[in-house]
Amino acid sequence: MKHTPDLNFFSLLASQPSLAAASLELGVTPPAVSRRLAQLEQRLGVRLLNRTTRRLSLTPEGERYLEEGARILREIEGLERSLSAGSDVPHGVLRINATFGFGRRHLSPAISEFRRLYPSVEIVLQLTDRNLDLTANAMDIGIHFGPPPDQRILARKIAPNRRFLCAAPAYLQGRAEPTSPRDLQRHACIVIRENNTAFNNWQLSDGQHQQMVKVSGGLSTNFGEIAVDWALAGHGIVLRSEWDLAPYLRSGQLRRLLAPWEGTPSDIYAIYPKRHNLSSKVRVFLDFLAAKFADQRSLEAANAQVW
Repeated sequence: MKHTPDLNFFSLLASQPSLAAASLELGVTPPAVSRRLAQLEQRLGVRLLNRTTRRLSLTPEGERYLEEGARILREIEGLERSLSAGSDVPHGVLRINATFGFGRRHLSPAISEFRRLYPSVEIVLQLTDRNLDLTANAMDIGIHFGPPPDQRILARKIAPNRRFLCAAPAYLQGRAEPTSPRDLQRHACIVIRENNTAFNNWQLSDGQHQQMVKVSGGLSTNFGEIAVDWALAGHGIVLRSEWDLAPYLRSGQLRRLLAPWEGTPSDIYAIYPKRHNLSSKVRVFLDFLAAKFADQRSLEAANAQVW
């Protein structure tokens, strides 16, 4: 079993057109890939790949190592699958990544309930300002906003998440409320710098039409909950996720503006590496989350506020 990582490495390497492409897939430098391949060939005492700066090709020994190695990996995967499927009670360490706001407000209580149901599962919750690379950071599950970032991971939608325009009554007092997206340009808007996109360009839709509006204001932040705090204090209009705004909308501390116009949806997914597809602890936790947020999913079509 100690050589299984080498089989996985060579299988991936053989599927790539060049060492440079393999290095991108593995997230390391080309020299690191070249060194590892050389070490593998030295250990086996044979040359596995013919390589040039532009392409790779298998030697006869490389073809045999790839073919028989793939068979061994399939057998190991089948063994692990059968063991996982045969386990009635999930157990072991479950590592979960989520962003600070959603993780603290919604995921943490869910994990508390799950832990009471499955005390044999030890849960490590790591909150970060941005989603982590699950494989590189040895995470089992990540809570992700929007569709999964690439095809190497699987995803399960756990809840809808619309994005609303809101402001506090204190800000709106004495001001004409916006009646069209363009009216936002005459208001103080609180902007959130969450990624590399133009943070002050708000993409809005009413279900039939889309409109991009360039907004401005005296406050911006990279932390969404701070933007909501500023909106509550009456500093301007914010575009924020429903999961964060819902309690303030219910209490009247914030008012939704410009309905039915809203921001691009950012539905919430649980993502996980393909190798964990049938892991008992992952499967049971995903089922638990799906049931936990079932009301959000079932009411999505009715366009109701569900958080």
